[in-house]
Formats: sequence, C-alpha cells, structure tokens
Amino acid sequence: MATLHFVYGKPGAGKTRLARELADATPAVLFCEDEWLLTLADPIENLEQYVAASRRVRAMIGPMAARILSLGTSVVFDFAANTVPARAWVRSIFDSAGADHVLHVLDVPEEECRRRVRERNATKPAGLYFGDVSDELVTQVLPHIVPPDESEGFRIQVH
Repeated sequence: MATLHFVYGKPGAGKTRLARELADATPAVLFCEDEWLLTLADPIENLEQYVAASRRVRAMIGPMAARILSLGTSVVFDFAANTVPARAWVRSIFDSAGADHVLHVLDVPEEECRRRVRERNATKPAGLYFGDVSDELVTQVLPHIVPPDESEGFRIQVH
C-alpha cells in the first residue's frame, strides 16, 4: 500500500536528510518544501512570509501528492509537520488517497538543533542548505512547534 511519510522536528533536527533517506529507501516521490519555496517564492525574510508562501506551495503539492498516492506510489514530505493544523493537512491528503502514513519524529535537543543550523549556515551543504536561518528566526519558530499527541491518531516512528 502506498504510504505518505512526513516528518516532525525542530529546525536543524535533520528533517531534510531523513526525508531524502526515506525517499531513496522506500522508494517514494519526495516533495521538498524548501526547494519549491526557493523556486516559486520571493526571498523569505521572516516567519509571516514563510507561512504565506508555504500555504501557496502546499495548495499546489497537496492534490499532486494525493494523486500519486492513489496510483499506488509512496510519497515523502520534507515539510515540517510541527503544528496540529500542518499534520491535519497531511492527514487530509493520505485519507483522500486511501493511503497509509508514518509520522517520523526527530527527537533532537534544542541546543543541538541550533548548533546544526549554525553549521549549515556556515558550510552551505548542497541539498540541505536553502538559505541562512538565523538564531532569531529559530527563536521565533520554536514556540509554534507542537509535538504530536496520541489523540491525533498517527502511526509514529521516533528517530
């Protein structure tokens, strides 16, 4: 059965790296939000601009992902499933396609995530670096991150 894999984790937790590994191992079609934003959106300088651009990208990707799943091919979302509404959006996709799902949870301490973000900013690794993420932006994002709750009913794999 086709499966939609999606990832929860703080900035710098390793979501993109895990998503790419999952897409290769499954195999699955990978949708990397950062690549779409880099291509389709104006430069993003703050959280509000990210939210608006992400909403537009997700409106395009959602129907494509549902169709791919309904055809029997698995999908991996490299989108932060870090809020209840974001996870509900993912649920709407795999439910509409009659597909399975796995929510991959990256449990990485905040200080390690911040260290990784600073390292990524400095080294700009291909395929993982899509623009600088400042400590200030990480600080703005962290309060919005809500760990998945058992009541949401997702099949969870912790990494």
